[in-house]
Amino acid sequence: MSEKLREQRIKLVADQRQLIKKADDESRGMTVDEMATFDKLDADIVGLKATIDRSESVAAAERRATEQRIEMAEPVETRTPETVSFAVAPKAQHGRASDEYRDSFHGWMRGGHMEHRALQEGTNSEGGYLVPDQWASELQQARQEANIMRQIARVITTESGTFNLPTVTEGSAAWTQEENAFTESDSSFGNVTFSAYKAGTIMKITEELLQDNSFNLTSYITQEFGRRIGTLEEAAFVDGNGSNKPTGVVNGSTAGVTAASATAITAAELIDLFHSLAPQYRPFASWLMKDDTIKLVRKLVDSNGQYIWQPGLQASQPDTLFGRPVYASSSMPGPTTANKSVLFGDMSYYWVADRAGFSMQRLDELYAANGFVGFRASARTDGKLTLATAVYHLVQA
Repeated sequence: MSEKLREQRIKLVADQRQLIKKADDESRGMTVDEMATFDKLDADIVGLKATIDRSESVAAAERRATEQRIEMAEPVETRTPETVSFAVAPKAQHGRASDEYRDSFHGWMRGGHMEHRALQEGTNSEGGYLVPDQWASELQQARQEANIMRQIARVITTESGTFNLPTVTEGSAAWTQEENAFTESDSSFGNVTFSAYKAGTIMKITEELLQDNSFNLTSYITQEFGRRIGTLEEAAFVDGNGSNKPTGVVNGSTAGVTAASATAITAAELIDLFHSLAPQYRPFASWLMKDDTIKLVRKLVDSNGQYIWQPGLQASQPDTLFGRPVYASSSMPGPTTANKSVLFGDMSYYWVADRAGFSMQRLDELYAANGFVGFRASARTDGKLTLATAVYHLVQA
C-alpha cells in the first residue's frame, strides 16, 4: 500500500514542479489559478506523507509485537518413545510484567474491582497505579508516533526525578618551540540537569462502554493517552521555554544564518546554514521545519536549476535536503518575522529523559452524576539540548 501511495506522491511533486517550470519558462509569476492548483497539490502531498507514515508505523508496530511474542517464549524439550519435539512455554514474568498484575489492572479499569496484593507492585506515590509493562510499551509507541522529537532525539529512562548529565569542553594542543613554555589549556567540566515535568490528562468514558466487553478499552485508552501526551511533549521538546516544561531544541540551538527576508528563504541561505554546522556533525544531521516552511523550500532550485528538496523514494525514507533527512513539526515556528524557522543539526544531542512508568488513576465520583467514569493519566519527563553547537538555526529577518 505504502509503495503505491509513495508513487502517487512523487507524481504530485512532479506536477507541482511543472507549474513552477511553466511560469519560469514564460518569465512570470504563477497566476491565481496556478497558485490554487499548487496549494491543492501541496495539501495532497502533505496528506499522503502522513498516510504513508501511519501505514509504515502500523507495520512496524505489528513486527515489534510479533518479535515480543517470540522473545517472551522459550523452547521446552518434551520426549516421546520415538521422537523429540520442542513445545513453546512462556517465560515467567514478575511485577508489572506479570499476567496477574495485568488482569487485576484490567478489572480495576472496568469496574473498580481489584486484587490489592496483585497491584501493590504498581502503587504510585502520587495516587493511582503504574500501568502494566505491556500496556506501557504500547502507550510509549503511541506517544512516539505523535512526537517527532522522540523519533530523532536520544531517549533515556531514569528512576529518579532529577538526573545530571556530565558535560566537558575539551582543551586544545598548540605548537611549542624548543625550550619555550607549554601553552596551558584545561578541559572545563559541567553538567546538564534534567528535571521531571509532569504531563497529565483526564478522559471520561461512559459506564456503558466500561461494562461492554466488546469495547476494546485498553486499545482506546492507550492510543488516546499516548496521542495527547505525545502532542503536548512535542510542543515543548521543539519550542519549550523551560518554564514548568522542557526546554525546546529551538531555544537551545546556536545562531547560524539570518535570512534577508522576514517571510522567505533562499537556497543560498540554506546552503550557508548547512555549512554553519561543523563537519563532524553533518553525517548524522537532519532538518526540522514547519510544513509552511517546507512548502517554501520545495520551490527552491540551486544554481544549476535543480530542486534542492527531494522526496523520499523508498519505504521509511524521509524527504531530503542536500542529502540529509527533512522532518516536519507543527510546533516549529513558521517563516515569519524574527522566527527561528529552520533547524539543522545532529538531533541526537537533544536528550529526552523520561521518569519510569505511566501513572493512571480511576475517578469514580467526579463525573458519576452524568454517568461517566474518569481516568487520569500522567507521565513525567524533561528534555534539553546537551550541546548547543550540534544544532544551528536560521532566523527570519
